[in-house]
Amino acid sequence: MRPTGSAAELERRRCRAVALVKQGHGQTEVARLVHASARSVRRWWRAYQRMGAAGLAAKPPPGRPHRLSPRRQRALVQRLLKGARANGFPTDLWTCPRIAELIERRYGVRYHVDHIPRLLARLGFSCQKPERRALERDEAAIRGWVARDWPRIKKSPSPAGPPRFH
Repeated sequence: MRPTGSAAELERRRCRAVALVKQGHGQTEVARLVHASARSVRRWWRAYQRMGAAGLAAKPPPGRPHRLSPRRQRALVQRLLKGARANGFPTDLWTCPRIAELIERRYGVRYHVDHIPRLLARLGFSCQKPERRALERDEAAIRGWVARDWPRIKKSPSPAGPPRFH
C-alpha cells in the first residue's frame, strides 16, 4: 500500500533515511525515526548504493495522465460550484451527462458518463440524489404538528414492559 504524502514528500523521507544511515544510525532506528519499515530502509539504502541519489528519486505516478490539467480541474470546480443554470442548463440540477457535456463544450475533452463520478470524487465532490420536497411545503405547520399531534398518536411502550413468553 502506498504511504500518504506527495511524491516529493516521500522522496524527502527516503533521502532523510539514507542521510541518517550514512551518519551511522542503525536501519531499525532510522525506520522508527522516518515512520517506515526497516525493510523499506534497507531497500532505499541498496538503491542509493547502486544508483546514488537517482535511486531515491520520485517516480511518475503509474497509469494514464489526467485529461484535464490541474488548472482546468480547478476551473471546472469553480464552474460546478456556480451551478448548472449559470452554465447554460435549464435547471440547477447537476447530472453526470450534464457535467460530461460541460467538460466537452468548455474544454474540448470527452469523458464517458460512467467516468464522471470518479472524476467528481477526485475533485472532492460526492454524488447525491436531490431531496424531493413539495414547493407548497409549510415548515411551520409541520413543526406544530410534530410538537402537538405526534406525541398523542405515537405508540408508547406499555408500563409492564415488553410481553414475556413462557
